[in-house]
Amino acid sequence: MPKTILVVDDDPDIIDMLKLYLDAEGYKTLEAFDGKAALEHLRSKHVDLALFDIMMPFIDGFQLLRMMRQDYKIPVILISAKNQELDKITGLKLGADDYVSKPFSPLEVMARIQAQLRRSYEFNEPSKAPPLSETCIGDLLLDHRECMLYIKGTPISLSAIEYKLLKLLMGEPGRVFTKKQIFEQAWDEHYLADDNAIMVQISRLRDKIEAYPRKPVYIKTIRGLGYRFAKKDELQP
Repeated sequence: MPKTILVVDDDPDIIDMLKLYLDAEGYKTLEAFDGKAALEHLRSKHVDLALFDIMMPFIDGFQLLRMMRQDYKIPVILISAKNQELDKITGLKLGADDYVSKPFSPLEVMARIQAQLRRSYEFNEPSKAPPLSETCIGDLLLDHRECMLYIKGTPISLSAIEYKLLKLLMGEPGRVFTKKQIFEQAWDEHYLADDNAIMVQISRLRDKIEAYPRKPVYIKTIRGLGYRFAKKDELQP
């Protein structure tokens, strides 16, 4: 069954161009010209990946992303003329999985879509792990069957990248993982010194698991090297 891509942009020419390439790759395309129409598609149809602009009428891309992440875990790629670093960081912090600046190469966008769908497929495949497969450190329990985090029994939703990062770090507490190791295992791509992407995802994880994100207890920064997860005996009882 072809994957369904939701394309949202207030410029019909951009939607037509992307649809042309998506059709050629065998994808099914849903189109929307504003955030409100995009939400209606999400609520009424199956969507495998969303690709949308930031500057849109009614509901802009950042608002749409906030609303989506309350209920949907599908990959999201932002496309926008806003190419300043702050806008990219804002989008990633709100839950975007990737970001492409206008003007863009349609072939690059297709490659990014394929990469995100590949990761999403791996993340959502039924786990072959035993029924009680989980990792528990301190108040955190990472359930590998559900790909869900629990803090003192309270479920915390994770994106695919967040789950992979936690699985990697919690799997070997005390071990220092370099940024290259983290990027290549969590993003499944060759490391190209993209420190910012790692920092953003670590910051998002700390916001979810740390009582005081600015003074992290679980995820420790090892300056000049990378990150490590606290061992059980390092945590206060």
